[in-house]
Amino acid sequence: MKILTGALALSLCMLPAHVLAQETEAETEAETLDLNHIGLAVTKLDETADFFIDALGWKPAGGQPEYPARFVTNGKMFVTLWQVEDPATAIQFDRRKNVGLHHMAITVRDLDTLHALHEKFKALENVKIEFAPEFLGDGPTTHMIIREPSGLRLEFIVPASRIQVK
Repeated sequence: MKILTGALALSLCMLPAHVLAQETEAETEAETLDLNHIGLAVTKLDETADFFIDALGWKPAGGQPEYPARFVTNGKMFVTLWQVEDPATAIQFDRRKNVGLHHMAITVRDLDTLHALHEKFKALENVKIEFAPEFLGDGPTTHMIIREPSGLRLEFIVPASRIQVK
């Protein structure tokens, strides 16, 4: 039995490092994985869906007319947009007083794209820019925050890893 145990231990030592790393990763992986989708209650369902589709280039991904709801995706993220029952009496979120979604952050390809989005948003009457592109802290990560047509806060962010230092 000692010989068999020794042989087994020796064979484990000879496994490639990437195989051992995968086993260790699987053992330490959280029980929950990725964000599957996010559902947002909105006051202007069509305008908000159109914002994602027209301004951001996302694709429609179905909906539920009886709810009503519209779904959009960029191929990696999936957002469900749910129309509130009475938009006229809906209470806007106050990030300092309410529990709820403070903002949704979306990674942007690069700084040129972030600045192009900023210019596009400036031209949209139903979008409010909270602040233009600026460093997050000391940078170089750069971000901006807007309010889309229903008033939801969206952050567009270029992480430092995506910024080419010239």
